[in-house]
Amino acid sequence: MSRVAMLVHEENGRFGASFPDLPGCTTVAGDLDALIGKAAEVVSFHVGGMIEDGLGRPRFRSLSELRSDPTFAEDAQDAAIVLLDLDLPSRAVRVNITVDENVLKRIDQAASAAGETRSGFLVAAAKARLQAAE
Repeated sequence: MSRVAMLVHEENGRFGASFPDLPGCTTVAGDLDALIGKAAEVVSFHVGGMIEDGLGRPRFRSLSELRSDPTFAEDAQDAAIVLLDLDLPSRAVRVNITVDENVLKRIDQAASAAGETRSGFLVAAAKARLQAAE
């Protein structure tokens, strides 16, 4: 679990989020609840992209560390500071599984129809099952 600092600004009834330790990673929403959900998705996507690009997972600074950063102090003016606890992606690991041939064909067809890879489809299905089990 990682704790990620998020700055929330409001303008004309819209809320925007930025992340001091992830330059260029931002999202917007019409309300705070939606913003929190979108923030979790965009941070996971951003970190996943960094890992795929060989950059590794970023180090997230504590709130104490951030407060001593003059750039953060300037960016945080008129912003709400939210700390998100997130399970972020890590490096991909290749696995070998055994699957019934007919089931595999159906998985491949469903993944193709969804515009996903087989691996992406299986991971999304596993995450949905894990979330339902929690």
